[in-house]
Amino acid sequence: MMRNGSRMKWNVWLCCGLVAAVWAVESSSAQNREPLAVVAGEAIYDEDLLPLIQGQMQQIRRQEYEAKSKALESLLHQKLLEAEAKKRNVPVEKLLEQEADARVSAPTDAEVAAFYATQKDRINRPLEEVKAQIQQVLRQSKVEQARQTFLESLRARSEVAVYLQPPRVEVSYDPARVRGDAGAPVTIIEFSDFQCPFCERAYRVVKELLVKYKGQVKLAYRDFPLRQIHPQAQPAAEASRCAGDQGKFWQYHDRLFENPSQLNGVALLEHAVALELDQKQFDGCLASGKFRAQIEQDLQDGNRLGVNGTPAFFINGVEVSGAQPAAVFEKIVKAELAGIRQARPAQ
Repeated sequence: MMRNGSRMKWNVWLCCGLVAAVWAVESSSAQNREPLAVVAGEAIYDEDLLPLIQGQMQQIRRQEYEAKSKALESLLHQKLLEAEAKKRNVPVEKLLEQEADARVSAPTDAEVAAFYATQKDRINRPLEEVKAQIQQVLRQSKVEQARQTFLESLRARSEVAVYLQPPRVEVSYDPARVRGDAGAPVTIIEFSDFQCPFCERAYRVVKELLVKYKGQVKLAYRDFPLRQIHPQAQPAAEASRCAGDQGKFWQYHDRLFENPSQLNGVALLEHAVALELDQKQFDGCLASGKFRAQIEQDLQDGNRLGVNGTPAFFINGVEVSGAQPAAVFEKIVKAELAGIRQARPAQ
């Protein structure tokens, strides 16, 4: 097994190697432009590879940012603790003990019983035999939470400026499929699949986010049907666009996510009837495959951006992958709004 120090060195080496790979491809120098290969007298250069590996490059940039972000947060917390400990003339561990550990109460019998009830099948032992271990686990969890709360209080009253920025990409979208104020400064572009259960979960989170930040955030939808595992996703995507042909894309979109078990051919027609769409026009649109090429374009664009699952979001170009809790979206939205306010000239 790799020791912690060795593992850290390996991670740093790997991260540096990935960054170096990105730099090698992207930083082609005009003064020293050497071909990578020559085929039938035609040279192939670094920039010729970019369209083919853009998705992988985005993933590497994201990995680099995440590694740096975690390391930066850890170092920030360390510096804050050291500064506060120095101010009080106590060791860091003593500071944490005074401000966090000592304020944690012992787990109650009710807390122990509740924890045991949720883990009973996995533990597979009588409560009395594992009560002491559960108490220890619960106390440690409380201590970690208390320490985190103390760190957040230190940060709130300290001068902390973070300049590390997540990687951004340019992502286009269809103005006809935008929900919210078209002039909103924050744009969330979603690549999604109507049959994906994680997309259904994200749908509810993002819908609430749009209400909370009304006028400040808008949502643009793009199709990314995972055809191999979700056979109903492609027909649903086509049906939603056919509904959009009659000005009811978002109403149809909502019905699909709010009725995830109703995605077969008959159900798609029933949704159209419920929304009072022109049945002949809707049926003709579906039968013609009118929007298959556009859906395929969404898929190809997503692949180039490094999307390999659903849902995938880009908030002003910053990627959020998967069905994340609202706090993840809000953190980026708030940062974007704050940045916009700071960029505005003083009146």
